[in-house]
Amino acid sequence: HGKTTLTTAISYLLNLQGLSKKYNYSDIDSAPEEKIRGITINTTHIEYETLTKHCAHIDCPGHSDYIKNMIIGATQMDISILVISIIDGIMPQTYEHLLLIKQIGIKNIIIFLNKEDLCDDIELIDFIKLEIYELLNKYNFNLNNIKIITGSALNVINIIQKTKNYELIKSNIWIQKLINLINIIDNFQIPIRKFNDYFLMSIEDVFSITGRGTVVTGKIEQGYINLNDEVEILKFEKTSILTTVIGLEMFKKQLIQAQSGDNVGILLRNI
Repeated sequence: HGKTTLTTAISYLLNLQGLSKKYNYSDIDSAPEEKIRGITINTTHIEYETLTKHCAHIDCPGHSDYIKNMIIGATQMDISILVISIIDGIMPQTYEHLLLIKQIGIKNIIIFLNKEDLCDDIELIDFIKLEIYELLNKYNFNLNNIKIITGSALNVINIIQKTKNYELIKSNIWIQKLINLINIIDNFQIPIRKFNDYFLMSIEDVFSITGRGTVVTGKIEQGYINLNDEVEILKFEKTSILTTVIGLEMFKKQLIQAQSGDNVGILLRNI
């Protein structure tokens, strides 16, 4: 459908404005199997800024074989961008993704109808929008928090690669459509963070670093965490593990404190 292409296009456009590093497709889908098959398997985090927000953008797999990885990524989101190819229309996983978004409780949703440049049938686009609204009503979504827009992520990338000057391209129709998407992100209200509660973070992934220890990654659900804080790892069994935070990192930047809403890596002692 073009999820990773859209992620790349957003980074290209914001890079021209000095708000993001430029991420190529290969930077996001970096695993060998992802490159061979041309699909996203693992979730990937990239960082960028808009005019009002500092974003951790999570590129999730949409393929039905990797729905578990998509669930892990989706649980960390404040805003969801659901990408649907106008050429392919609504697919079986689209139903699953909308149901997952509803169950997790993500209220701010952008539905991006991609590959508009390949479709000259306005009635087809209107029909797909009608199908989407029927699905949204079926799952009892609040339509006030949902925006449906059309565009072409690949066209944006091609335009920027040819003309690396924002002022010269900002009036282009495809650039305007992506600017509209970014403006919608800017205008969404972010959920109130639970800064004053006890620290809580769901563990998304675990990495072992030779000579240093174990790093756990995830989104902080509530509270704060500081270097040298003692934390408790809860297990399915009744027992738990006590350990100490000896490193904090977010987007390759070392931190001394992280807070609710941050996606971080935490280095733990003797784990």
